[in-house]
Amino acid sequence: MVPELKLYNTLTRSKDRFEPVDPSNVRVYVCGPTVYDFAHVGNARPIIVFDLLFRLLRQFYGARHVTYVRNITDVDDKINARAAERGISIRELTEETAAQFHDDIRALGVLMPDHVNHPGKKQRFIEPRATEHIEEMKQLIERLIASGHAYVAEEHVLFHVPSMQDYGSLSRRPLDEMEAGARVDVAPYKRSPMDFVLWKPSKSSDPSWDSPSGIKTPGRPGWHIECSAMSWKHLGEVFDIHGGGIDLVFPHHENEIAQSRCSFNAPAMANVWMHNGFLQVEGEKMSKSLGNFITIREALAEWPGEVLRFNMLRTHYRQPFDWTARGLEESEKIINRWYALKKELPASAISPGLTEEVIAALSDDLNTPKAIAELHGLDSSGEHTKLMGNLQALGFLKDTPAEWEARRQMPSDIDVAEIERMIAERCEARVARNWAESDRLRDHLLALGIVIKDNKDGTSSWEVAR
Repeated sequence: MVPELKLYNTLTRSKDRFEPVDPSNVRVYVCGPTVYDFAHVGNARPIIVFDLLFRLLRQFYGARHVTYVRNITDVDDKINARAAERGISIRELTEETAAQFHDDIRALGVLMPDHVNHPGKKQRFIEPRATEHIEEMKQLIERLIASGHAYVAEEHVLFHVPSMQDYGSLSRRPLDEMEAGARVDVAPYKRSPMDFVLWKPSKSSDPSWDSPSGIKTPGRPGWHIECSAMSWKHLGEVFDIHGGGIDLVFPHHENEIAQSRCSFNAPAMANVWMHNGFLQVEGEKMSKSLGNFITIREALAEWPGEVLRFNMLRTHYRQPFDWTARGLEESEKIINRWYALKKELPASAISPGLTEEVIAALSDDLNTPKAIAELHGLDSSGEHTKLMGNLQALGFLKDTPAEWEARRQMPSDIDVAEIERMIAERCEARVARNWAESDRLRDHLLALGIVIKDNKDGTSSWEVAR
């Protein structure tokens, strides 16, 4: 018997039975990356969590009946600044960074977006880019202006927060707290401190488009309107699940709800809002100033993607996750054992599929610790064929045992003196707070297959990428 699926909804603050708007087309939207630099390991968490949700929904409703949209933000202040800093075009930067992002997350065992180039075949995993949806953004903005929820001021279009009576229903922040935060550096043309930008004029070096509502100055969209437009385009006015990191609840998701609901006079944008918890590194907040900032690319140089994936799933998605060397080592030992078991079984005996016990665990708000306990139970009881089938359905054991073993071998032609010279140069750059040079040397070492380990006191050690 298939268990009912229950998901924790940030909007209701309760774990509720999931009931899709249309079981023949279950629709999910997740906020994706802003492509200006390598994604960090904190960015990897929602990618892995919502990949698991996507797989589970397909188990319940069938692969043809689940549509998953995860966007790419390719117009943003950070993108403009980084392109100018590197002396390349914005398009060059976003194409390069998006390709790096895809390479990194593919190694994490996640399902990848569909690429459909012929009519008649419907995409089920869509990865829209913001710059491809400017017209949809302008349509939403025009709707909001016409309905009195937005206004034009000094070549900007702003959403008027007081026009929405129940603004703040997702984050449930006290109004005075939100207003106090909004009063920092308030633009004089705002009617209310909490009003936020839907459209703004572009600087001469920025990308620009014809502006909405008769504004003559070319401009570009604000961040929040991008996701409202892309979700509307691909999933409709009201859809099932919206996901992302807990840091996006306010203001991003709160503002998405305001824009979308007021554009369509709808009671909801998405019926279920899911958020994964924060990531820490060895018990501390990850930051460059603490020397513990880790990109997915750096982590992959040291650990296989399957180890990173499994390590994150050992903690329930809503709980804070602590990235530790000990946790990664434990995860690697478990994955090594499972590959050793796979080596003993004929390939023809393994068929991807989730067993009833694992489905039941995941159906309880993606309870991955319980699901992993069920996997260990299959191992202990000798049901290794079922274990292999579950693991493959969950995005593991994609390599052959021989490929896995080869991946763990270390090269021997290492020039220790040259490596230590570059590390010393990087330490000097870090002391001088020359982060650009520090990152350049780190990336050069990484290209040579060398992973450096930093802490708040400097570089603690280095090792050959395994």
